[in-house]
Amino acid sequence: MLIFKIFAVLVLHLFRLFIKKEIYFMPKTLFQNIVFTLMMSFLMVYAMICYNISLNTGGMSNSVFLAAFHELIIMWPVAFFLEFLFVDKAAHALAFRFVKPDDRPIIITLAISTMIICIMCPCMSLVATILFKHAGRQFAAVWLQTTFLNFPVAFFWQLFYCGPSIRLIFRKLFPAK
Repeated sequence: MLIFKIFAVLVLHLFRLFIKKEIYFMPKTLFQNIVFTLMMSFLMVYAMICYNISLNTGGMSNSVFLAAFHELIIMWPVAFFLEFLFVDKAAHALAFRFVKPDDRPIIITLAISTMIICIMCPCMSLVATILFKHAGRQFAAVWLQTTFLNFPVAFFWQLFYCGPSIRLIFRKLFPAK
């Protein structure tokens, strides 16, 4: 419980720092966008594969982390191309329906990230259902269940861990001038 409280205080402190200083840097060039999308899709896909394997095996174990690399070889390129070619543009269009370009950068970032999750989660759950679930005649039910189990984890993992971590690494790789 103490660890949770310390972690919560740390997250709140970082969030306040993020809002106050407007630490915000997104890809500006095609190369930066490719690097950013590769890093983000890798970490998201790897974490979600670990989560789904642990669901299928009845719990988390050290072997899950290694087993995830077998599916990662297939799912990472799918996620990258899906996000890079289609989802990013659609997510921006959806996000800017309710945020304005002059809103605070953190609000824009959260809106875009949320829209990406709302599109990518059902799409990647569909791909996983087709490739790994062997759903047969129960395809629609299995896909919906997979999506509903994945969405909360994808949402919180992206907004609180993956997104901030990748943005931090990205800012170190491509410092603002």
